[in-house]
Amino acid sequence: MALKNKVHPGFLEAIRDIPDGATIGFGGFALPGLPGNLILALAEQGAKDLTLVANTTGGTRNDPGIGMLVARGQVRKAICAFTAATRASQKLPFTEFYEAGKVEAELVPQGTLAERMRAAGAGIPAFYTPTAVGTELAEGRETRIFGGREYLLEEALPLDYAFVRAWRADTFGNLQYRRSQRNFNPVLAMAARITVAEVEEEILPLGAIDPDQVHTAGVFVGRVVRIPPAPDGWWPQQPGSH
Repeated sequence: MALKNKVHPGFLEAIRDIPDGATIGFGGFALPGLPGNLILALAEQGAKDLTLVANTTGGTRNDPGIGMLVARGQVRKAICAFTAATRASQKLPFTEFYEAGKVEAELVPQGTLAERMRAAGAGIPAFYTPTAVGTELAEGRETRIFGGREYLLEEALPLDYAFVRAWRADTFGNLQYRRSQRNFNPVLAMAARITVAEVEEEILPLGAIDPDQVHTAGVFVGRVVRIPPAPDGWWPQQPGSH
């Protein structure tokens, strides 16, 4: 039996079915590894009342990121490790909307955020971690003592969709990342019901990637789209992004 070809002709076609109210995870570590083309397509598609999960709430009104989608009125809530700008001189759209009470924020420690998604992909409903114990993030929440140390209960974080960026892919969706693309993209892909990948290199035939070099198996990936050359494709030029 032939395996499914998961290649889509364009970004909008790959995410057109995303409904209002969906929970979507974005890969990347700031700009490196960011699936900017898929985010731009989501802005055009127009789904609203979204819950977005990412490392940061970055992005301006014109650059891909949570900030762009917030400014367009598409976001209800963001779940991030950094919910504010890393420099006081920066003023992100998300900060403006949050201070006006137009969007919600959930701050999650970076390692906990990754583990919550990894747990979702592994079928683990919750886990205990010492991170955030004794801070405001733990107030009113369940803790337990193990081996004389206090741990905080954290629930898994499943996603409806994940947007990831990969260096290479084959037609079945087996992905190979490069450099900082491996920060959040692999756990996002496992946590999502549908993972959509934008791919930098020409998409290869099934079997062309050495199985030892596959970082996310195609069974976790639903759709892949080749990034066209600039200016048609958004292509960040930060060190380590590709």
